Amino acid sequence: MSDTTAALEGQVALVTGASSGIGRATAAELAAAGASVALAARREGELETLAREIESEGGEALVVPTDVTDEEQLEAMIETTVAEFGSLDVLVNNAGVMLLEAVADADTDNWRQMIEVNLLAVMNATHAALPVMREQGRGHVVNVSSVAGRQAIASASGYNATKFGVNGFTEAFRQEVAEDGIRTTLIEPGIVDTELQEHIPDEEIKRETEAWVDSLDPLTGQDIAETIRFAATRPPHVSVNELLVRPTQQEM
Repeated sequence: MSDTTAALEGQVALVTGASSGIGRATAAELAAAGASVALAARREGELETLAREIESEGGEALVVPTDVTDEEQLEAMIETTVAEFGSLDVLVNNAGVMLLEAVADADTDNWRQMIEVNLLAVMNATHAALPVMREQGRGHVVNVSSVAGRQAIASASGYNATKFGVNGFTEAFRQEVAEDGIRTTLIEPGIVDTELQEHIPDEEIKRETEAWVDSLDPLTGQDIAETIRFAATRPPHVSVNELLVRPTQQEM
């Protein structure tokens, strides 16, 4: 057993947005590092497939179908995980959508959806997990943001707003729980080749974004999963608070 495998032995991780992309890769990576993993997303079939893959490798997985925009379902997600596995050591708030539009052309329902998925879900899941982690005297909240949480880009205003919000929330939360044995990590990926781009509603922006991704060697979900594993497997006294990860060729 390697050091990486042993690092999360006996710990419990919960990953939202685990049905694809970064979330799927992260859940598998944390399971490979020894954690029992709860898998949360709306697409139950994809979660079941991932759970079988994890279990075939000797890991332990729990499928928790969850709509992260529903606060009651988020609370049930935490409760189910703790009831099944006995604790919650690592919460990875990864679920997200990227609906890029210029302000003048924006469908405000898309703004609302991004706020609910990208920001409020992070806040509500963290709120629900906090009493568990405080009672344990330990825990780790990993919030997946974006380089868009640092740098505003034309036609990404709504997405920027949610990711800037995640960054601010994570830092304020870190200060609140620093003495409780709870760690925080903010992950800020640059361009990652995932299905996020497929859901951009503005066709011109979608084509431009896809061309940008195709023009360089983008990150993969696995790249970010390994970054999250690194942060999660540090000794308890080490809190890796922020990791900005870009493709080498990405300038912005």
